[in-house]
Amino acid sequence: MILIGERINGMFKDIREAILNKDPEPIRYWAKRQYENCAAYLDINTGPTVDPKDQPAVMEWLVKIAQETVPLPCCIDSTNPEAIEAGLAVHKGKAMINSTSADQWKMDIYFPMAKKYNAAIIGLAMNEKGVPKSAADRVALAMEIVVNADAHGIPMEDLYIDPLMLPCNVAQDHGPEVLEAIRQIKTLADPSPRTTLGLSNASQRCTNRHLINRTFLIMCMAAGLDSAIADLEDQELLDAVAAANILLNKDIYCDSFLKTFRQR
Repeated sequence: MILIGERINGMFKDIREAILNKDPEPIRYWAKRQYENCAAYLDINTGPTVDPKDQPAVMEWLVKIAQETVPLPCCIDSTNPEAIEAGLAVHKGKAMINSTSADQWKMDIYFPMAKKYNAAIIGLAMNEKGVPKSAADRVALAMEIVVNADAHGIPMEDLYIDPLMLPCNVAQDHGPEVLEAIRQIKTLADPSPRTTLGLSNASQRCTNRHLINRTFLIMCMAAGLDSAIADLEDQELLDAVAAANILLNKDIYCDSFLKTFRQR
């Protein structure tokens, strides 16, 4: 399970204020916290309040601060292609692009960018019509993403398909469809594309958010999920992932499996 820390995002008040004040300390704090909590990537997002013309410079600053603080790659997250490329240009090591949809014009921007910078990339199983309801429609869009990635020479191990879970309080019937989509996406190519999920979307505006997130993540792991963008402050979520890795035969059992998982 590849865990991507969600916390360096301008949607959070402290990060938004850090960006406005050019204060690197909150960025450093959350980079360290997520590194200590098993992050494999740091999701870096300027947030919606930054002026589009300023986003490339802000993204460059965020990526530099994060990578000066901890030895982790970044998942560069923006709706602005110029901001994503600015982050990629200063990134050390193999970055991840978050993300392209299945719209052809977006894939024509982001897949060449991923190829140019040798970056992994997340593909969202949606298009301009929105997020489909059924597993079949999600998988059809995922197939379009797979075909386009292959045409641009993107290895399947660098492609992460997100079947997109909506909040369960407004789209409860999407949960089983997402689980089935994950299973089917793993059959679309050989080797198969990887799968990911914006986990916190499942519980937005719900009570007991951590419980919902933990439960859904383990269900998705059993269906074949490879990674998740998640709140890594939830220690019980990390424990659940460690236990699921044992039960799914992904890690070798030892009595100290919780400690071992955190030491990797």
